[in-house]
Amino acid sequence: MDNSNDNNQLNIELTEDVAQGIYSNLAVISHSSSEFILDFIRLMPGVPKAKVQSRIILTPEHAKRLLSALQENIAKYEKQFGSIKNPSGGGNTFMPPIIGFGGGEA
Repeated sequence: MDNSNDNNQLNIELTEDVAQGIYSNLAVISHSSSEFILDFIRLMPGVPKAKVQSRIILTPEHAKRLLSALQENIAKYEKQFGSIKNPSGGGNTFMPPIIGFGGGEA
């Protein structure tokens, strides 16, 4: 990653394998006094075991920036495509419980 451009801009490289992405249908969030940990998991119906597909560790400041960016992008999405239904509102029989590990609330 080269971040020494003349215009003081960040040059971000997205490799082909990372660009493919990893599907996740569950996120488990935990925190300590110095970091937030986001574990992204893929659950399959009828399979009692699931692996963490990706783990992201953030400082509290970056976690708050991520929250703000997600709220802003969700608002833009809903303005364009309509309200996103909350899966906890019923009808989804494959919604696992959210579990937090480590320090504090999930």
